[in-house]
Amino acid sequence: PATATDDCFWLYSSGTTGTPKGAVHAHRDMVETSQHYAVETLGLGQDDVCFSAAKLFFAYGLGNGMTFPLWVGGYSILLPGPPTPDSTFDVIETFRPSIYFGVPTLYAAQLKSLESTTRDLSSLRACVSAGEALPGDIFRRWQNKTGTPILDGIGSTEALHIFISNVLDDIKPGASGRLVPGYDAKIVDEAREVKAIGESGRLLIKGLSNAGYYWNNPDKTAATMIDGWLDTGDTYILDGEGYYLYCGRNDDMLKVGGIWCSPFEIEAKLIEHGKVLEAAVVGRADDNALIKPHAFVVLNNPEDAGEATEGELLDHCKSGLARYKYPRWFTFVSELPKTATGKIQRFKLR
Repeated sequence: PATATDDCFWLYSSGTTGTPKGAVHAHRDMVETSQHYAVETLGLGQDDVCFSAAKLFFAYGLGNGMTFPLWVGGYSILLPGPPTPDSTFDVIETFRPSIYFGVPTLYAAQLKSLESTTRDLSSLRACVSAGEALPGDIFRRWQNKTGTPILDGIGSTEALHIFISNVLDDIKPGASGRLVPGYDAKIVDEAREVKAIGESGRLLIKGLSNAGYYWNNPDKTAATMIDGWLDTGDTYILDGEGYYLYCGRNDDMLKVGGIWCSPFEIEAKLIEHGKVLEAAVVGRADDNALIKPHAFVVLNNPEDAGEATEGELLDHCKSGLARYKYPRWFTFVSELPKTATGKIQRFKLR
């Protein structure tokens, strides 16, 4: 018979940085995430009704829509079609879930929809966001509009679900939160030496839900999974209050004027502007071959694109960012390249 640590299934990474990889999970991994995140972090119980915009074939959706409600004897609502603002709002109004699991890009689109329509979201006791870091401005606008908080967190296919999260009585907008029970973390430099509080570095995670290896990819396994620690591929800061702050994917971080720069910080500032729906920032070489921030922006109203809006956005950035973080170029686009899970593929913009 199979044991708890035998291979059970594998899921493929979303392909944010290139070719998806198959992360092989053991039987116990679903139990670990269901108990530590669903029960101990969300407080999920048998009376909860779960609705996940993410589908079951993604690690995030698998927990939200199947293993979590099964573990507690609760309920799950499955949406057969694509998750759009209208389709997700229709499900919430019709089936009255108590917990809704979304992603930042969908929350942004839903907020835009709520500017012209009213929806009954009163059944929700909490919303959850993962896939990418949730900008603090989206958190604040959503809570002001709906009265329901969004619990942002970070997880991965390799860890199976969320391992750092905000909780209902402890939320820091713009932060990923604190460690979920059952996990350890450390932030290290390239030599894997632990960084000081307040310094950015690579986020490593240890927990029993971590995948054992990548299917048919021993080189990537050796580089990513070392002595029980998983290199998440993310750059983070642990602040003095114990919150984990997302800076960006390791490959997406910019070095501007010799200083490491977080694209997420610039994107979050841009999203605060009323004309901006989405933004992505990548590095681009100037005429002197020096890397500067280049912002790709999706506007709420495409007709606003032009030099005047560029000036507004630059002035807005100047009000809260250091000079070296100002975008040097703005490109207005109709949409940003994304994975099937809604993560922005910044490598396609470089």
